[in-house]
Amino acid sequence: MLPDLLPMRFPAKRIQALLALIPLLLSAAPAMAQVSWRMATEYPQNNISGIGLSTFAERVAARTNGFVTVANAFDNELKINSGEMPRAAADGRITGGDAFAGALSGLDPVLALSTLPFLVQSVDVARITNLRARPLYAKALAARGLKLLYVTIWPATGLWSDHALADADDLPKLNMRAYDANSGEVMRAAGANAQYLPMDAALAGLREHRLNAFLTSGDGGAGRKLWDFLPNFTAINYAMPVSIAFVRSDAFAELSEPMQHEVLAAAAETEQSQFALLAHRTAENYARMRDNGVRIAEPAPAPLVGALRTAATGTISTWETQAGADATAIVEWVRRQ
Repeated sequence: MLPDLLPMRFPAKRIQALLALIPLLLSAAPAMAQVSWRMATEYPQNNISGIGLSTFAERVAARTNGFVTVANAFDNELKINSGEMPRAAADGRITGGDAFAGALSGLDPVLALSTLPFLVQSVDVARITNLRARPLYAKALAARGLKLLYVTIWPATGLWSDHALADADDLPKLNMRAYDANSGEVMRAAGANAQYLPMDAALAGLREHRLNAFLTSGDGGAGRKLWDFLPNFTAINYAMPVSIAFVRSDAFAELSEPMQHEVLAAAAETEQSQFALLAHRTAENYARMRDNGVRIAEPAPAPLVGALRTAATGTISTWETQAGADATAIVEWVRRQ
């Protein structure tokens, strides 16, 4: 009987009026809000960390059909270096970022594992080491309200300098930038005048001729065109450090479970893509460096490396006493490889 009542209760003109209102009502209803994350790195877009953030932004937008988007700030555009990123995320200045892990060691010693000197000496060992350490990284970040997304392994660290380095006698001539607290200790123990500096402060020191050496990879140096000041690179294979991409845990938790799954899948794809870069990254960096007049000492002079290895023993021992049993077990595994 209901169909017969409709014309009586709702005359044709009234029905037409209601139909006309439907599009207006729908347009006024709040749509499902998109999520935009602001992420940052202190490195250029063509650096391996910058490539990682760009890749993640592309993958997460594709996987979530544009529901989650990432706005990236490169090259320290936001004046937030790696060590400051956790605080900047907590303060709401950024949602997350890609930070050099060694600079985060003040949060937890385990985050300096990848920068331990002369421990990891191959890409394959670096990958397995960081897979083993990943739960420890995630736990350290979670304690500060941060969610680990992916890890990027950097090419091996070397020494950029304004003159060629032959042996330990050359180290006291260096006023150098170290990239974390531990590397600063090692280089000072070897005789260099070294200090840990974030990249922006280090570049200022270089331009003002207060520094004549950098501890960084070919990747980090090429991205910054260090050859303009430091035309020598000694491949000491100091470490294969990592950077870690993360977002605030609360920002991640606000997503629905299906969206969380897609974000983590995008992060996993990014990590795989970043690792694939390593296969040719060092060779590409070296070619670019040579094209810009850099003299590369590979292998590095044995007396120089020997002096640095000797200087590193105390720093490693101190780290082991601070990092805990799970972290030191990973180091022991690496030593057996």
